[in-house]
Amino acid sequence: MKEFIQTIKNIWKIEELRSRIIFTLGIILIYRLGSKIVLPGVDPAMLEEFSRRTTQGVMGLLDMFSGGAFSNASIFALGIMPYISASIIIQLLTIAVPYFQRLQKEGESGRRKINQITRYLTLIVLLIQAPSYLTQIPDQAKVLAPTFFLFSSIILLTTGTIFVMWLGEKITDKGIGNGISLIIMIGIIARLPFAIFSELEARLTGQGGGLVAFLIEIVFLFLVFVVSILLVQGTRRIPVQYAKRIVGNKQYGGVRQYIPLKVNAAGVMPIIFAQAIMFLPLSFARYTGEGMSKFVAAFANYTSFWYNLVFGLMIVLFTYFYTAIIINPTQMADDMKKNGGFIPGIKPGKKTAEFIDAVMSRITLPGSIFLALVAIMPAFATLAGVQATFAQFYGGTSLLILVGVVLDTLQQIESHLLMRHYDGLMKSGRIKGRAGGIASSI
Repeated sequence: MKEFIQTIKNIWKIEELRSRIIFTLGIILIYRLGSKIVLPGVDPAMLEEFSRRTTQGVMGLLDMFSGGAFSNASIFALGIMPYISASIIIQLLTIAVPYFQRLQKEGESGRRKINQITRYLTLIVLLIQAPSYLTQIPDQAKVLAPTFFLFSSIILLTTGTIFVMWLGEKITDKGIGNGISLIIMIGIIARLPFAIFSELEARLTGQGGGLVAFLIEIVFLFLVFVVSILLVQGTRRIPVQYAKRIVGNKQYGGVRQYIPLKVNAAGVMPIIFAQAIMFLPLSFARYTGEGMSKFVAAFANYTSFWYNLVFGLMIVLFTYFYTAIIINPTQMADDMKKNGGFIPGIKPGKKTAEFIDAVMSRITLPGSIFLALVAIMPAFATLAGVQATFAQFYGGTSLLILVGVVLDTLQQIESHLLMRHYDGLMKSGRIKGRAGGIASSI
């Protein structure tokens, strides 16, 4: 306890770190206040049924990502997910379209152009998603004329999401950590106390099971939390001996060395990418005919077989996709060759790049499958009798993102402390965050 108090004092002594933390807390406060501002023309007293309906299925996940703004019919109801969706599209275009490939190689100027295009694409996504969201609000809650309400609310929802994007960028520039990541995390944390107390009340009253059942659920949640930490941090070092055994080459010369690869190099990004795409059928529900209603219904229920199958497969695919963006075997092989390093039994250059690529492909498969299993765990928790609002915290959509962002933020604070020759947050070793935050990766 004494060491913790001293660490807090050290954080407060560093003027730059102190100002960054205070600035970040101020931006978070603005975001939370904005999530409580209801759209003009909506009667909050008539939203009780809508709030109850948004605790179920995919809408419950959307509500969790927005920190309750979705169910409140807030000006921030669409949250940051339209920006994530637009970023996914741009990421895919950088693989397939030469123009975006050139921009990616242009350094800072190219990055600014890509960010600007992403913002324009976010605006298009918002103009599609906003009308779909407004159809979910009960008619009895709308007190303005339909045409005027639709027009004004689309403008406000679009402006609200753009403002949230701006808040995230300000946290990145002048605050601590990656702003978009923190905004997503704050939305998840805001729903956690409500989910815990709701589950406790259900166990003690109507649902049954009592305090013992609730404690078992908490213990299981803690175990999933530990697994999430392991998944986010991944394996920092892969022994050459083990790596060669994976690719079928057993002649490693008996030299114990390591190559800097991780079982889960992609972190939580595959889950965020996959989840953003799984929200799309609900976003386009307004524009689908009767023939598509069954398809939309199947993907609006996160406990359904097809939802979890597609979600899991997409996580596996995005893990490989994002790992390919982060890990460049050719560059790693060139860097090793320039610095006089080598892998025993493997020729420097092209052979080393092929070896690293083969190893990365083999170790990514079990990591991606395990990531997918953790991500679909809320469905199993719901089928086991856990309330939907609490079951959402058993999986990667919430818990893995929460763990990853917290570790990144603590790593940012620790780096400031170590730069000024203070002890880190943990004396046992440095905190290991993800390879990159959400904001810095999309």
